Amino acid sequence: MELAVAPGRDDVQSLVDALFPLATGLDRTRRRRKGAAALSLLQALAGRGGVRIAELADLRVIHASRVTRQVQELKARGYVQVAADPADGRALLVTLTAAGREELRHLTQADLSQFSRLVADWEPADVRILATLLERLRQSMAAAGLSLAAAVDAVEEGKDAAEKQVG
Repeated sequence: MELAVAPGRDDVQSLVDALFPLATGLDRTRRRRKGAAALSLLQALAGRGGVRIAELADLRVIHASRVTRQVQELKARGYVQVAADPADGRALLVTLTAAGREELRHLTQADLSQFSRLVADWEPADVRILATLLERLRQSMAAAGLSLAAAVDAVEEGKDAAEKQVG
């Protein structure tokens, strides 16, 4: 799909102004609440066979070292198994355990309940439209090699640099 005209600077600024405070809040919540990071990783593993750490990092658009730490935590809790990749003994494959599938179900239900309350007065079509647009944005960011947290950090660094120049 080719656009006749790209979004203007004001349109993009409106998107940034609406999205980044949400992203910052979500990132803050994820850092404070262990279950949020676990949910993200468990979701990335769901429905897949063994997945390499590097592939998980690519799927989640975060650094592999961060995924490695999260996998170690989930392994200690019995939610994932880690085994050598038979195709390449240097690589590790991560798979969900039965306990991991149960934790994924539990965390998903808790998050769905919370988000259901947030959009209770929305039209169902509006929820679907937002979900579609956010997925499109996620895909664009992944194609550019960015995570939402990295994009927020870049904007914040830009604001800090601009404030230093003015001050």
